[in-house]
Amino acid sequence: MIHVNSTTGVEVCTGPLGQGISNAVGMSIAAKHLGATYNTPEFPNIISSKTFVICGDGCLQEGISGEACSLAGHLGLGDLIVLYDDNHITIDGGTDLAFTEDVKMRYESYGWQVLTVDDIAHGLDDLRAAIEKAKITSDKPTLIKIRTEIGFGSPNKQGSASSHGAPLGTSEIEQVKSRLYGMDPEQSFFVDEDVAAYYRQQAEEGDKAHIAWEASFAKYKEAHPDKASELERRFNHELPEGVFDDLPTFVFGKDKPNATRKFSEACVNAVAPKLPELMGGSADLTGSNCCAIKGEGDFQKNTPLGRMIRFGVREHAMAAICNGMFAYGGMRPFCATFLQFAGYAMGAMRCSALSKFGVIYIMTHDSIGLGEDGPTHQPVEMLESLRAMPNMNVVRAADANEMAAAYQIALKSASTPTVICCTRGTVAPLENSSRDKAMKGAYAVVQEEGEGAPDLVLLATGSEVWRCVDAAKALQSDHSIRARVVSMPCQEIFLQQSEDYRRSVLPGNVPTLSVEASSEHGWHRFSHAQIGITRFGMSGPLEQLYVKFGFDAENVASKGKELVDFYKNLGGGVPDLNARPAFVSFKA
Repeated sequence: MIHVNSTTGVEVCTGPLGQGISNAVGMSIAAKHLGATYNTPEFPNIISSKTFVICGDGCLQEGISGEACSLAGHLGLGDLIVLYDDNHITIDGGTDLAFTEDVKMRYESYGWQVLTVDDIAHGLDDLRAAIEKAKITSDKPTLIKIRTEIGFGSPNKQGSASSHGAPLGTSEIEQVKSRLYGMDPEQSFFVDEDVAAYYRQQAEEGDKAHIAWEASFAKYKEAHPDKASELERRFNHELPEGVFDDLPTFVFGKDKPNATRKFSEACVNAVAPKLPELMGGSADLTGSNCCAIKGEGDFQKNTPLGRMIRFGVREHAMAAICNGMFAYGGMRPFCATFLQFAGYAMGAMRCSALSKFGVIYIMTHDSIGLGEDGPTHQPVEMLESLRAMPNMNVVRAADANEMAAAYQIALKSASTPTVICCTRGTVAPLENSSRDKAMKGAYAVVQEEGEGAPDLVLLATGSEVWRCVDAAKALQSDHSIRARVVSMPCQEIFLQQSEDYRRSVLPGNVPTLSVEASSEHGWHRFSHAQIGITRFGMSGPLEQLYVKFGFDAENVASKGKELVDFYKNLGGGVPDLNARPAFVSFKA
């Protein structure tokens, strides 16, 4: 498998079938939007590209490709051209085992132009003609259905599944070379001079086209310096000056408490006016996800300047499309749904992390606190699933200040996707929250009273932080237990800090209780005991559910005291969670 960032010329890391064609939809959206934004009557081709896809039967069987291609047809992406290798073979055998639909009719129903090429074994003129027709079709994407025979020329494997997932073998390759192409069967990895000359010619043509574009862009810069400067900034992944200046700051005692999804909405609209590359939308949950850019129109077939994309109920394709938009360049795409439905999008989200695409995922309704929708919508395992993924920042903010930090982290992380998790319900205000401190991943939002180390550390995220603040007050007043409350909006960022800073926040040898309305897994590295969820959720009002599952301040205080007493009675001291080696097993 060829991967982005390791092979020159590879734009996206597809791997799983269906991802590539879905990425291509995102690339085509980016090209259409950028062209509408920056092209001018005298410079109509500053952004001008066709997006080509080569796909097979497996790609079109994957549900994600149907989601993405349905949207592509709706949007009339005329610069998207798919060459479908219709060879009737999959790994298990012929496609008649499981794939007998009429692909042509399906794609026509999506709103695509479908062209059919029945034979390329005896000449490529029909294929060339189909491609030229596709290139001049501007109002809809094109699928070119090309009938082929897998393993063509192999005397024993042509047209069979055995030529799909395994090498032909030395004997078969030698016979194909001599019988079909008149090549010396003894030569391997050999390129005929006429083939090499053709590729050199194509490289020269590409160089000429590049030089011509550079000359045109130089004139464009003279005529439209602001547009040109902005375009260069965007493609260099540079943020504009002052982009974070208008992020909201919560003033304790003055500003009203709210759900963190509303704080997220405020952040989106604080940065969007200065960040034209911020473009995206929701999987049919815009109002619930609170992700609309105010004053911006929809990106539709006839309104390509719009920055809001109506993805429809297509979570998996939505994420893959955003990957394609980021890969095209000049874009910072975001997409939104309920956190539980990240499960639908996980394959493409993994590709974001693997490809180092800084896509922003806004995931609301992030716990059992969403209420009456019940266990089908309550993401008890999703946070840990996402945190387990390499190169993925997962941020769960406790208030407006931490939410501002979340967006600052996300926008500065051009090579790492960020999941911003938001509550449906209101969170109480935090007197000592800090955007700057939250940028370090974790910090003490309430310091223990008096001198010396605390008796207990309460460690929490999101909507559980303010409950821990209330619990800490009760522990101090009722039991004289000096508790520190640590908010950890982002584990990944915290682990990047110095050892001294990490120890200053979490001493390790002080009884530490983690509190998160999610799975306990992953918290053992930071805490001696956990209040988490080990079963699916329930349907009911938010506060009743928090009491039922033990996340209310009273239970947190009770369990915190039990933890302190446990180590006092144990008599052997508190195990230092920081006193363990950190191994790097990967050999660079």
